Amino acid sequence: MWVVATAGHVDHGKSTLVRALTGMVPDRWAEERRRGMTIDLGFAWTTLPSGGTLAFVDVPGHERFVPNMLAGIGPVPAALIVVAADEGWMPQSAEHLAALHALGVSYGLLAVTRADLADPGPAAARARTEIAATSLGEVEAVPVSGVTGAGLPELRAALDRLGARLPDPARDAPVRLWVDRAFTVRGSGTVVTGTLGGGRLRVGDELELAATGEAVRVRGLHSLGTARTEVEAVARVAVNLRGLSRDRVGRGDALLTPGRFGRTDLLDVRLSGDPAADLPATLTLHVGSAAVPAQVRPLGPDTVRLRLARPLPLLIGDRALLRDPGRHHVAGGVTVLDVDPPPLRRRGAAAARTAVLAGLDGRPDLAGELRRRRLVRAGDLTRMGVPPTATPVAGQWLADPEHWRDLGRRLTEEVARYAAEHPLAAGVPVDVLRHRLDLPERALVTALLRPPLRLRDGLVTAAPQGTLPDPVARAVDRVRAEYGDRPFQAPEAHHLADLGLGPREIGAAVRAGALLKLAENVVLLPGAPDDAVRVLAGLPQPFTLSAARQALGTTRRVAVPLLELLDRRGATRRLPDDAREVVRPPG
Repeated sequence: MWVVATAGHVDHGKSTLVRALTGMVPDRWAEERRRGMTIDLGFAWTTLPSGGTLAFVDVPGHERFVPNMLAGIGPVPAALIVVAADEGWMPQSAEHLAALHALGVSYGLLAVTRADLADPGPAAARARTEIAATSLGEVEAVPVSGVTGAGLPELRAALDRLGARLPDPARDAPVRLWVDRAFTVRGSGTVVTGTLGGGRLRVGDELELAATGEAVRVRGLHSLGTARTEVEAVARVAVNLRGLSRDRVGRGDALLTPGRFGRTDLLDVRLSGDPAADLPATLTLHVGSAAVPAQVRPLGPDTVRLRLARPLPLLIGDRALLRDPGRHHVAGGVTVLDVDPPPLRRRGAAAARTAVLAGLDGRPDLAGELRRRRLVRAGDLTRMGVPPTATPVAGQWLADPEHWRDLGRRLTEEVARYAAEHPLAAGVPVDVLRHRLDLPERALVTALLRPPLRLRDGLVTAAPQGTLPDPVARAVDRVRAEYGDRPFQAPEAHHLADLGLGPREIGAAVRAGALLKLAENVVLLPGAPDDAVRVLAGLPQPFTLSAARQALGTTRRVAVPLLELLDRRGATRRLPDDAREVVRPPG
Protein backbone atom coordinates (compact mmCIF):
# COMPACT_ATOMS: atom_id res chain seq x y z
CA MET A 1 0.00 0.00 0.00
CA TRP A 2 1.04 3.59 -0.68
CA VAL A 3 -0.23 6.51 1.38
CA VAL A 4 -0.45 10.03 -0.04
CA ALA A 5 -1.74 13.21 1.59
CA THR A 6 -3.47 15.95 -0.33
CA ALA A 7 -2.35 19.57 0.01
CA GLY A 8 -3.59 22.84 -1.39
CA HIS A 9 -5.76 25.92 -0.97
CA VAL A 10 -9.33 25.73 0.26
CA ASP A 11 -11.95 25.00 -2.41
CA HIS A 12 -9.42 23.93 -5.04
CA GLY A 13 -11.11 20.55 -5.31
CA LYS A 14 -8.99 18.22 -3.19
CA SER A 15 -11.93 16.25 -1.80
CA THR A 16 -13.73 16.28 -5.15
CA LEU A 17 -10.62 14.83 -6.77
CA VAL A 18 -10.27 12.13 -4.11
CA ARG A 19 -13.94 11.22 -4.54
CA ALA A 20 -13.49 11.01 -8.31
CA LEU A 21 -10.43 8.76 -7.94
CA THR A 22 -11.82 6.47 -5.26
CA GLY A 23 -15.59 6.62 -5.47
CA MET A 24 -15.56 7.39 -1.73
CA VAL A 25 -16.57 10.60 0.06
CA PRO A 26 -13.61 11.57 2.29
CA ASP A 27 -15.56 14.17 4.27
CA ARG A 28 -16.79 12.34 7.37
CA TRP A 29 -18.78 14.99 9.20
CA ALA A 30 -22.28 16.25 8.38
CA GLU A 31 -21.00 19.80 8.91
CA GLU A 32 -18.39 19.26 6.21
CA ARG A 33 -20.96 18.03 3.75
CA ARG A 34 -23.38 20.86 4.65
CA ARG A 35 -20.72 23.54 4.17
CA GLY A 36 -19.03 21.86 1.22
CA MET A 37 -15.65 22.37 2.92
CA THR A 38 -13.28 19.89 4.50
CA ILE A 39 -12.77 20.65 8.19
CA ASP A 40 -11.00 17.56 9.49
CA LEU A 41 -8.98 14.72 8.01
CA GLY A 42 -10.68 12.42 5.52
CA PHE A 43 -9.62 8.98 4.32
CA ALA A 44 -10.26 7.03 1.11
CA TRP A 45 -8.49 4.51 -1.08
CA THR A 46 -8.40 3.06 -4.56
CA THR A 47 -6.68 0.44 -6.70
CA LEU A 48 -4.31 1.83 -9.33
CA PRO A 49 -3.72 0.41 -12.83
CA SER A 50 -0.67 -1.54 -11.63
CA GLY A 51 -2.82 -3.31 -9.05
CA GLY A 52 -1.25 -1.39 -6.18
CA THR A 53 -3.42 0.16 -3.50
CA LEU A 54 -3.27 3.88 -2.82
CA ALA A 55 -4.73 5.40 0.35
CA PHE A 56 -5.42 9.13 0.58
CA VAL A 57 -5.29 11.32 3.66
CA ASP A 58 -7.44 14.24 2.57
CA VAL A 59 -6.62 17.42 4.48
CA PRO A 60 -8.55 20.69 4.94
CA GLY A 61 -7.36 23.69 2.95
CA HIS A 62 -8.75 26.55 5.01
CA GLU A 63 -6.23 28.52 7.03
CA ARG A 64 -8.23 27.98 10.22
CA PHE A 65 -7.69 24.24 9.95
CA VAL A 66 -3.96 24.12 9.25
CA PRO A 67 -3.32 22.19 12.51
CA ASN A 68 -5.65 19.46 11.23
CA MET A 69 -3.86 19.52 7.89
CA LEU A 70 -0.47 19.14 9.59
CA ALA A 71 -1.75 16.19 11.64
CA GLY A 72 -2.56 14.46 8.36
CA ILE A 73 0.64 15.10 6.42
CA GLY A 74 3.02 14.59 9.37
CA PRO A 75 3.41 10.79 9.10
CA VAL A 76 2.82 10.54 5.31
CA PRO A 77 5.74 10.03 2.84
CA ALA A 78 4.25 11.71 -0.26
CA ALA A 79 1.86 14.48 -1.24
CA LEU A 80 -0.63 15.22 -4.01
CA ILE A 81 -0.56 19.00 -4.34
CA VAL A 82 -3.78 20.39 -5.78
CA VAL A 83 -4.00 23.79 -7.51
CA ALA A 84 -7.10 25.04 -9.33
CA ALA A 85 -6.57 26.15 -12.93
CA ASP A 86 -8.99 29.04 -12.59
CA GLU A 87 -7.44 30.49 -9.39
CA GLY A 88 -3.81 29.43 -9.55
CA TRP A 89 -1.33 29.73 -6.71
CA MET A 90 -2.97 30.92 -3.47
CA PRO A 91 -1.95 31.67 0.16
CA GLN A 92 -2.79 28.22 1.50
CA SER A 93 -1.03 26.65 -1.46
CA ALA A 94 2.09 28.41 -0.21
CA GLU A 95 1.59 27.50 3.46
CA HIS A 96 0.87 23.86 2.68
CA LEU A 97 3.96 23.70 0.47
CA ALA A 98 6.03 25.36 3.21
CA ALA A 99 4.80 22.70 5.62
CA LEU A 100 5.72 19.87 3.24
CA HIS A 101 9.17 21.41 2.75
CA ALA A 102 9.65 21.89 6.48
CA LEU A 103 8.84 18.22 7.08
CA GLY A 104 11.28 17.18 4.36
CA VAL A 105 8.66 15.50 2.14
CA SER A 106 10.50 14.72 -1.10
CA TYR A 107 7.95 12.78 -3.14
CA GLY A 108 5.00 14.49 -4.74
CA LEU A 109 2.73 15.07 -7.70
CA LEU A 110 0.89 18.17 -8.92
CA ALA A 111 -2.76 17.95 -9.95
CA VAL A 112 -4.14 21.06 -11.68
CA THR A 113 -7.89 20.78 -11.07
CA ARG A 114 -10.84 22.50 -12.71
CA ALA A 115 -9.03 22.19 -16.01
CA ASP A 116 -12.48 22.33 -17.63
CA LEU A 117 -12.88 25.94 -16.41
CA ALA A 118 -9.56 27.51 -17.41
CA ASP A 119 -6.30 26.84 -19.21
CA PRO A 120 -4.24 24.75 -16.72
CA GLY A 121 -0.91 25.86 -18.23
CA PRO A 122 -0.27 29.09 -16.29
CA ALA A 123 -1.34 27.57 -12.95
CA ALA A 124 0.82 24.51 -13.58
CA ALA A 125 3.86 26.60 -14.54
CA ARG A 126 3.63 28.80 -11.43
CA ALA A 127 3.00 25.84 -9.12
CA ARG A 128 5.87 23.80 -10.52
CA THR A 129 8.23 26.76 -10.07
CA GLU A 130 7.17 27.15 -6.44
CA ILE A 131 7.44 23.42 -5.77
CA ALA A 132 10.84 23.07 -7.46
CA ALA A 133 12.39 25.38 -4.85
CA THR A 134 11.45 22.99 -2.01
CA SER A 135 12.35 19.50 -0.85
CA LEU A 136 9.96 18.03 -3.44
CA GLY A 137 11.99 19.37 -6.37
CA GLU A 138 10.70 18.80 -9.91
CA VAL A 139 7.29 17.13 -9.91
CA GLU A 140 5.04 15.78 -12.63
CA ALA A 141 1.96 17.91 -13.34
CA VAL A 142 -1.36 16.47 -14.52
CA PRO A 143 -4.34 18.66 -15.57
CA VAL A 144 -7.61 17.10 -14.45
CA SER A 145 -11.29 17.78 -13.82
CA GLY A 146 -12.96 16.03 -10.95
CA VAL A 147 -16.33 16.99 -12.43
CA THR A 148 -15.96 15.83 -16.06
CA GLY A 149 -13.40 13.10 -15.36
CA ALA A 150 -10.97 14.50 -17.92
CA GLY A 151 -7.39 13.62 -17.02
CA LEU A 152 -8.31 11.05 -14.36
CA PRO A 153 -6.70 8.12 -16.24
CA GLU A 154 -3.52 10.17 -16.66
CA LEU A 155 -3.58 11.08 -12.96
CA ARG A 156 -4.00 7.44 -11.96
CA ALA A 157 -0.99 6.51 -14.10
CA ALA A 158 1.03 9.35 -12.60
CA LEU A 159 0.08 8.21 -9.08
CA ASP A 160 1.27 4.72 -10.05
CA ARG A 161 4.62 6.17 -11.10
CA LEU A 162 4.83 8.15 -7.89
CA GLY A 163 4.15 5.05 -5.81
CA ALA A 164 6.83 3.09 -7.63
CA ARG A 165 9.40 5.75 -6.70
CA LEU A 166 8.65 5.70 -2.99
CA PRO A 167 11.37 4.06 -0.88
CA ASP A 168 10.70 0.70 0.68
CA PRO A 169 9.50 1.11 4.26
CA ALA A 170 11.48 -0.22 7.22
CA ARG A 171 9.20 -3.13 8.06
CA ASP A 172 11.46 -4.33 10.87
CA ALA A 173 11.56 -0.90 12.50
CA PRO A 174 9.85 -0.27 15.84
CA VAL A 175 6.25 0.91 15.64
CA ARG A 176 5.42 4.56 16.25
CA LEU A 177 1.85 5.00 15.09
CA TRP A 178 0.79 8.63 15.44
CA VAL A 179 -2.91 8.74 16.27
CA ASP A 180 -5.00 10.99 14.04
CA ARG A 181 -8.42 9.75 15.16
CA ALA A 182 -9.82 8.01 18.24
CA PHE A 183 -13.38 6.82 18.63
CA THR A 184 -15.51 4.12 20.18
CA VAL A 185 -17.15 1.23 18.35
CA ARG A 186 -20.06 -0.37 20.17
CA GLY A 187 -19.11 -3.86 21.27
CA SER A 188 -15.42 -3.34 20.47
CA GLY A 189 -14.30 -0.39 22.57
CA THR A 190 -11.68 2.19 21.67
CA VAL A 191 -10.32 2.37 18.12
CA VAL A 192 -7.48 4.63 16.93
CA THR A 193 -6.34 5.25 13.37
CA GLY A 194 -3.11 6.44 11.85
CA THR A 195 -0.57 6.00 9.08
CA LEU A 196 1.84 3.17 9.86
CA GLY A 197 5.11 4.49 8.46
CA GLY A 198 7.40 1.73 9.72
CA GLY A 199 7.30 -1.68 11.36
CA ARG A 200 4.35 -4.04 11.57
CA LEU A 201 1.37 -4.59 13.82
CA ARG A 202 -0.19 -7.90 14.82
CA VAL A 203 -3.29 -8.81 16.74
CA GLY A 204 -2.18 -9.54 20.30
CA ASP A 205 0.81 -7.16 20.22
CA GLU A 206 1.54 -5.23 23.38
CA LEU A 207 2.29 -1.55 22.79
CA GLU A 208 2.92 1.54 24.91
CA LEU A 209 0.73 4.61 24.93
CA ALA A 210 3.12 7.54 24.47
CA ALA A 211 1.21 9.99 26.64
CA THR A 212 1.25 7.83 29.78
CA GLY A 213 3.63 4.94 29.11
CA GLU A 214 0.90 2.47 30.01
CA ALA A 215 0.74 -0.89 28.25
CA VAL A 216 -2.08 -1.51 25.79
CA ARG A 217 -2.88 -4.62 23.76
CA VAL A 218 -4.06 -4.87 20.16
CA ARG A 219 -7.48 -6.49 20.14
CA GLY A 220 -8.09 -6.14 16.42
CA LEU A 221 -6.73 -4.56 13.23
CA HIS A 222 -8.44 -3.11 10.18
CA SER A 223 -6.85 -1.69 7.07
CA LEU A 224 -8.93 -0.18 4.26
CA GLY A 225 -12.09 -1.52 5.82
CA THR A 226 -10.89 -5.13 6.07
CA ALA A 227 -10.06 -7.03 9.25
CA ARG A 228 -6.43 -8.17 9.36
CA THR A 229 -4.31 -10.24 11.71
CA GLU A 230 -1.18 -8.34 10.65
CA VAL A 231 -0.49 -5.02 8.92
CA GLU A 232 2.89 -3.94 7.51
CA ALA A 233 4.10 -0.44 6.72
CA VAL A 234 3.25 1.68 4.86
CA ALA A 235 -0.47 1.47 5.57
CA ARG A 236 -3.53 3.22 6.87
CA VAL A 237 -4.59 1.19 9.87
CA ALA A 238 -7.30 1.15 12.51
CA VAL A 239 -6.29 -0.43 15.83
CA ASN A 240 -8.84 -1.73 18.34
CA LEU A 241 -7.26 -1.45 21.79
CA ARG A 242 -8.22 -3.72 24.64
CA GLY A 243 -9.11 -2.19 27.99
CA LEU A 244 -8.46 1.46 27.08
CA SER A 245 -11.19 4.04 27.53
CA ARG A 246 -11.75 6.60 24.79
CA ASP A 247 -10.89 9.55 27.04
CA ARG A 248 -7.34 8.20 27.58
CA VAL A 249 -6.18 8.63 23.96
CA GLY A 250 -6.57 11.21 21.21
CA ARG A 251 -4.99 12.90 18.23
CA GLY A 252 -1.32 13.63 18.84
CA ASP A 253 -0.77 10.56 20.97
CA ALA A 254 1.13 7.56 19.61
CA LEU A 255 1.30 3.79 19.95
CA LEU A 256 4.88 2.61 20.48
CA THR A 257 6.90 -0.57 20.46
CA PRO A 258 7.76 -1.05 24.18
CA GLY A 259 11.24 0.07 25.22
CA ARG A 260 12.18 1.57 21.85
CA PHE A 261 11.23 5.21 22.39
CA GLY A 262 11.93 7.70 25.14
CA ARG A 263 9.70 10.65 25.93
CA THR A 264 11.28 14.06 25.98
CA ASP A 265 10.13 17.60 26.62
CA LEU A 266 13.58 19.10 26.01
CA LEU A 267 15.40 18.84 22.69
CA ASP A 268 18.00 20.58 20.58
CA VAL A 269 17.18 20.98 16.90
CA ARG A 270 18.54 22.44 13.69
CA LEU A 271 16.21 24.94 12.04
CA SER A 272 15.74 25.39 8.31
CA GLY A 273 13.73 28.53 7.70
CA ASP A 274 13.63 31.75 9.70
CA PRO A 275 16.86 32.81 11.46
CA ALA A 276 16.89 31.43 14.99
CA ALA A 277 17.37 34.89 16.48
CA ASP A 278 14.12 36.10 14.86
CA LEU A 279 11.91 33.40 16.33
CA PRO A 280 9.28 34.37 18.91
CA ALA A 281 9.58 32.99 22.42
CA THR A 282 6.78 30.48 21.87
CA LEU A 283 5.87 28.48 18.76
CA THR A 284 3.96 25.28 18.07
CA LEU A 285 5.92 22.15 17.22
CA HIS A 286 4.14 19.87 14.75
CA VAL A 287 5.45 16.31 14.48
CA GLY A 288 3.50 13.26 13.44
CA SER A 289 -0.08 14.07 14.35
CA ALA A 290 0.97 16.06 17.44
CA ALA A 291 0.89 19.82 17.90
CA VAL A 292 2.60 20.97 21.10
CA PRO A 293 3.47 24.49 22.30
CA ALA A 294 7.22 24.97 22.62
CA GLN A 295 9.35 27.58 24.34
CA VAL A 296 12.18 28.58 22.05
CA ARG A 297 15.76 29.35 23.10
CA PRO A 298 18.07 30.26 20.19
CA LEU A 299 21.58 28.80 20.51
CA GLY A 300 23.23 29.38 17.16
CA PRO A 301 22.24 30.92 13.83
CA ASP A 302 20.28 27.79 12.92
CA THR A 303 20.08 25.82 16.19
CA VAL A 304 17.56 26.20 19.01
CA ARG A 305 16.56 24.48 22.22
CA LEU A 306 12.86 23.65 22.57
CA ARG A 307 11.03 23.12 25.86
CA LEU A 308 7.77 21.32 25.06
CA ALA A 309 4.53 21.69 26.96
CA ARG A 310 4.31 17.90 27.14
CA PRO A 311 6.74 15.07 26.38
CA LEU A 312 6.78 13.43 22.96
CA PRO A 313 8.33 10.15 21.72
CA LEU A 314 11.05 11.64 19.55
CA LEU A 315 14.25 10.23 18.07
CA ILE A 316 17.45 11.78 16.77
CA GLY A 317 16.89 12.59 13.10
CA ASP A 318 13.14 13.15 13.34
CA ARG A 319 11.74 15.89 11.13
CA ALA A 320 9.15 18.36 12.42
CA LEU A 321 8.08 21.93 11.84
CA LEU A 322 7.68 25.06 13.92
CA ARG A 323 4.66 27.25 13.23
CA ASP A 324 3.52 30.58 14.55
CA PRO A 325 -0.26 30.11 14.78
CA GLY A 326 -0.87 33.81 15.43
CA ARG A 327 0.71 34.81 12.13
CA HIS A 328 -0.36 31.65 10.23
CA HIS A 329 3.32 31.28 9.45
CA VAL A 330 5.58 28.25 9.12
CA ALA A 331 8.78 29.38 10.84
CA GLY A 332 10.71 26.44 9.44
CA GLY A 333 11.45 22.79 9.53
CA VAL A 334 13.54 21.26 12.26
CA THR A 335 15.77 18.23 12.43
CA VAL A 336 16.10 16.73 15.89
CA LEU A 337 19.76 16.67 16.94
CA ASP A 338 19.49 15.60 20.59
CA VAL A 339 16.55 14.32 22.63
CA ASP A 340 18.47 14.30 25.92
CA PRO A 341 20.57 17.48 25.90
CA PRO A 342 22.67 18.63 28.85
CA PRO A 343 21.51 21.51 31.09
CA LEU A 344 22.89 24.98 30.36
CA ARG A 345 23.54 26.27 33.88
CA ARG A 346 27.14 27.47 33.92
CA ARG A 347 28.50 30.60 32.29
CA GLY A 348 29.61 29.77 28.78
CA ALA A 349 27.58 26.54 28.62
CA ALA A 350 25.30 27.83 25.85
CA ALA A 351 28.24 28.86 23.66
CA ALA A 352 29.93 25.50 24.21
CA ARG A 353 26.71 23.71 23.36
CA THR A 354 26.34 25.75 20.17
CA ALA A 355 29.78 24.60 19.07
CA VAL A 356 28.81 20.96 19.70
CA LEU A 357 25.54 21.28 17.78
CA ALA A 358 27.38 22.79 14.82
CA GLY A 359 28.97 19.40 14.23
CA LEU A 360 25.72 17.38 14.38
CA ASP A 361 23.60 16.56 11.35
CA GLY A 362 20.75 14.56 12.88
CA ARG A 363 22.09 11.18 11.77
CA PRO A 364 22.51 8.61 14.59
CA ASP A 365 26.21 8.41 15.45
CA LEU A 366 27.21 5.92 18.15
CA ALA A 367 30.85 7.02 18.40
CA GLY A 368 29.83 10.67 18.61
CA GLU A 369 27.19 10.03 21.26
CA LEU A 370 29.69 8.08 23.37
CA ARG A 371 32.27 10.83 22.98
CA ARG A 372 29.77 13.48 24.09
CA ARG A 373 28.04 11.50 26.84
CA ARG A 374 31.11 9.51 27.98
CA LEU A 375 28.96 6.92 29.75
CA VAL A 376 25.45 5.91 28.67
CA ARG A 377 23.18 2.89 28.98
CA ALA A 378 22.54 0.90 25.81
CA GLY A 379 18.79 1.12 26.41
CA ASP A 380 18.96 4.91 26.62
CA LEU A 381 20.75 5.05 23.26
CA THR A 382 18.09 2.79 21.75
CA ARG A 383 15.38 5.13 22.97
CA MET A 384 17.23 8.06 21.37
CA GLY A 385 17.30 6.27 18.02
CA VAL A 386 21.00 5.31 18.14
CA PRO A 387 21.73 1.57 17.64
CA PRO A 388 23.99 0.55 20.58
CA THR A 389 26.33 -1.78 18.67
CA ALA A 390 29.35 -1.39 20.97
CA THR A 391 30.28 -3.87 23.72
CA PRO A 392 29.20 -2.75 27.22
CA VAL A 393 31.92 -2.15 29.79
CA ALA A 394 29.62 -3.19 32.65
CA GLY A 395 26.00 -4.32 32.61
CA GLN A 396 24.25 -2.12 30.04
CA TRP A 397 26.80 0.69 30.27
CA LEU A 398 28.68 1.79 27.16
CA ALA A 399 31.71 4.05 27.43
CA ASP A 400 33.74 6.28 25.19
CA PRO A 401 37.07 4.38 24.88
CA GLU A 402 39.25 7.40 25.65
CA HIS A 403 37.12 8.37 28.65
CA TRP A 404 37.22 4.78 29.93
CA ARG A 405 41.02 4.73 29.75
CA ASP A 406 41.14 8.04 31.59
CA LEU A 407 38.85 6.68 34.31
CA GLY A 408 41.19 3.71 34.78
CA ARG A 409 44.14 6.06 35.24
CA ARG A 410 42.19 8.26 37.65
CA LEU A 411 41.07 5.21 39.63
CA THR A 412 44.67 4.22 40.29
CA GLU A 413 45.46 7.78 41.37
CA GLU A 414 42.45 7.93 43.70
CA VAL A 415 43.38 4.63 45.37
CA ALA A 416 46.90 5.93 46.00
CA ARG A 417 45.56 9.29 47.21
CA TYR A 418 43.13 7.62 49.62
CA ALA A 419 45.91 5.37 50.97
CA ALA A 420 48.02 8.45 51.68
CA GLU A 421 45.09 10.21 53.34
CA HIS A 422 44.07 7.12 55.36
CA PRO A 423 47.28 5.12 55.89
CA LEU A 424 45.67 2.70 58.36
CA ALA A 425 42.59 1.95 56.21
CA ALA A 426 42.20 -1.52 54.76
CA GLY A 427 41.36 -0.02 51.36
CA VAL A 428 39.06 2.42 49.59
CA PRO A 429 35.30 1.77 49.85
CA VAL A 430 33.83 1.31 46.39
CA ASP A 431 31.27 4.06 46.99
CA VAL A 432 34.04 6.54 47.80
CA LEU A 433 35.66 5.82 44.45
CA ARG A 434 32.30 6.00 42.70
CA HIS A 435 31.74 9.51 44.05
CA ARG A 436 35.30 10.66 43.37
CA LEU A 437 35.09 9.50 39.77
CA ASP A 438 31.49 10.72 39.40
CA LEU A 439 30.25 7.31 38.27
CA PRO A 440 26.54 6.40 38.32
CA GLU A 441 26.93 2.78 39.53
CA ARG A 442 29.26 0.71 41.73
CA ALA A 443 29.58 -1.89 38.96
CA LEU A 444 31.54 0.60 36.88
CA VAL A 445 34.17 0.90 39.61
CA THR A 446 34.72 -2.86 39.74
CA ALA A 447 34.78 -3.04 35.93
CA LEU A 448 37.70 -0.56 35.94
CA LEU A 449 39.88 -2.63 38.28
CA ARG A 450 43.11 -3.93 36.79
CA PRO A 451 46.14 -5.45 38.56
CA PRO A 452 47.62 -4.49 40.95
CA LEU A 453 44.24 -3.16 42.14
CA ARG A 454 41.89 -5.68 43.66
CA LEU A 455 38.52 -5.77 45.38
CA ARG A 456 37.99 -7.52 48.69
CA ASP A 457 35.07 -7.14 51.10
CA GLY A 458 33.87 -4.01 49.33
CA LEU A 459 37.29 -2.34 49.53
CA VAL A 460 39.70 -1.59 46.71
CA THR A 461 43.38 -2.03 47.52
CA ALA A 462 46.66 -2.07 45.66
CA ALA A 463 48.61 -5.31 46.11
CA PRO A 464 51.23 -5.42 47.46
CA GLN A 465 50.56 -2.84 50.14
CA GLY A 466 52.92 0.07 50.67
CA THR A 467 55.18 0.66 53.64
CA LEU A 468 53.78 1.20 57.11
CA PRO A 469 53.44 4.66 58.62
CA ASP A 470 56.45 5.43 60.81
CA PRO A 471 54.61 5.19 64.19
CA VAL A 472 53.25 1.74 63.31
CA ALA A 473 56.58 0.55 61.96
CA ARG A 474 58.30 1.61 65.22
CA ALA A 475 55.66 -0.20 67.30
CA VAL A 476 56.16 -3.40 65.27
CA ASP A 477 59.93 -3.11 65.76
CA ARG A 478 59.34 -2.98 69.52
CA VAL A 479 57.20 -6.14 69.34
CA ARG A 480 59.93 -7.84 67.34
CA ALA A 481 62.57 -6.77 69.88
CA GLU A 482 60.54 -7.95 72.87
CA TYR A 483 59.19 -11.19 71.43
CA GLY A 484 61.78 -12.22 68.84
CA ASP A 485 63.25 -14.85 71.16
CA ARG A 486 59.83 -16.11 72.35
CA PRO A 487 57.84 -16.14 69.12
CA PHE A 488 54.83 -17.97 70.58
CA GLN A 489 54.12 -15.42 73.29
CA ALA A 490 51.39 -12.94 72.35
CA PRO A 491 51.33 -9.46 73.93
CA GLU A 492 48.23 -8.74 75.99
CA ALA A 493 45.76 -6.17 74.70
CA HIS A 494 46.83 -3.50 77.19
CA HIS A 495 50.47 -3.97 76.24
CA LEU A 496 49.64 -3.67 72.55
CA ALA A 497 47.89 -0.41 73.35
CA ASP A 498 50.92 0.77 75.30
CA LEU A 499 53.05 0.02 72.27
CA GLY A 500 50.72 2.15 70.10
CA LEU A 501 49.02 -0.77 68.36
CA GLY A 502 45.27 -0.25 68.40
CA PRO A 503 42.87 -2.17 66.12
CA ARG A 504 43.50 0.08 63.08
CA GLU A 505 47.29 -0.03 63.53
CA ILE A 506 47.23 -3.82 63.93
CA GLY A 507 45.09 -4.10 60.79
CA ALA A 508 47.59 -2.03 58.81
CA ALA A 509 50.52 -4.12 60.13
CA VAL A 510 48.73 -7.37 59.28
CA ARG A 511 47.92 -6.18 55.74
CA ALA A 512 51.58 -5.22 55.31
CA GLY A 513 52.68 -8.68 56.50
CA ALA A 514 54.48 -7.27 59.54
CA LEU A 515 52.26 -9.04 62.10
CA LEU A 516 50.10 -12.16 62.11
CA LYS A 517 46.64 -11.92 63.66
CA LEU A 518 45.42 -15.25 65.05
CA ALA A 519 42.32 -14.00 66.87
CA GLU A 520 40.97 -10.87 68.48
CA ASN A 521 43.87 -9.30 70.45
CA VAL A 522 46.12 -12.29 69.61
CA VAL A 523 49.00 -11.29 67.35
CA LEU A 524 52.33 -12.96 66.67
CA LEU A 525 55.30 -12.23 64.48
CA PRO A 526 54.72 -13.46 60.90
CA GLY A 527 57.23 -16.32 61.02
CA ALA A 528 55.60 -17.97 64.05
CA PRO A 529 53.57 -20.65 62.13
CA ASP A 530 56.63 -22.10 60.37
CA ASP A 531 58.61 -22.03 63.62
CA ALA A 532 55.74 -23.80 65.38
CA VAL A 533 55.64 -26.62 62.82
CA ARG A 534 59.37 -27.25 63.35
CA VAL A 535 58.86 -27.52 67.10
CA LEU A 536 55.77 -29.74 66.78
CA ALA A 537 57.48 -32.04 64.28
CA GLY A 538 59.94 -32.97 67.05
CA LEU A 539 57.15 -34.28 69.32
CA PRO A 540 56.02 -37.92 69.39
CA GLN A 541 53.20 -38.15 66.85
CA PRO A 542 50.31 -37.69 67.34
CA PHE A 543 50.37 -35.03 70.07
CA THR A 544 47.77 -33.35 72.25
CA LEU A 545 46.94 -29.68 72.69
CA SER A 546 48.57 -29.76 76.10
CA ALA A 547 51.79 -31.26 74.69
CA ALA A 548 51.87 -28.66 71.95
CA ARG A 549 51.27 -25.80 74.38
CA GLN A 550 54.14 -26.99 76.63
CA ALA A 551 56.51 -27.54 73.67
CA LEU A 552 55.76 -24.06 72.31
CA GLY A 553 56.00 -22.44 75.73
CA THR A 554 52.74 -20.56 75.31
CA THR A 555 49.25 -20.30 76.69
CA ARG A 556 46.00 -21.90 75.60
CA ARG A 557 44.92 -18.40 74.35
CA VAL A 558 47.63 -18.65 71.70
CA ALA A 559 47.93 -22.42 71.16
CA VAL A 560 44.30 -23.02 70.14
CA PRO A 561 44.10 -20.47 67.27
CA LEU A 562 47.68 -21.26 66.21
CA LEU A 563 46.92 -24.97 65.80
CA GLU A 564 43.68 -24.17 63.98
CA LEU A 565 45.68 -22.00 61.56
CA LEU A 566 48.15 -24.87 60.96
CA ASP A 567 45.20 -27.19 60.31
CA ARG A 568 43.79 -24.79 57.70
CA ARG A 569 47.18 -24.51 56.04
CA GLY A 570 47.51 -28.30 55.87
CA ALA A 571 50.65 -28.38 58.02
CA THR A 572 48.88 -30.39 60.75
CA ARG A 573 45.88 -32.68 60.80
CA ARG A 574 43.34 -32.98 63.60
CA LEU A 575 42.41 -36.57 64.46
CA PRO A 576 39.04 -37.88 65.74
CA ASP A 577 40.27 -37.98 69.36
CA ASP A 578 41.33 -34.28 69.10
CA ALA A 579 45.01 -35.21 68.91
CA ARG A 580 47.03 -33.88 65.99
CA GLU A 581 49.94 -34.91 63.81
CA VAL A 582 52.31 -32.96 61.61
CA VAL A 583 51.50 -33.63 57.97
CA ARG A 584 53.88 -31.31 56.19
CA PRO A 585 57.07 -30.12 57.89
CA PRO A 586 58.21 -26.61 56.90
CA GLY A 587 60.49 -26.29 53.88
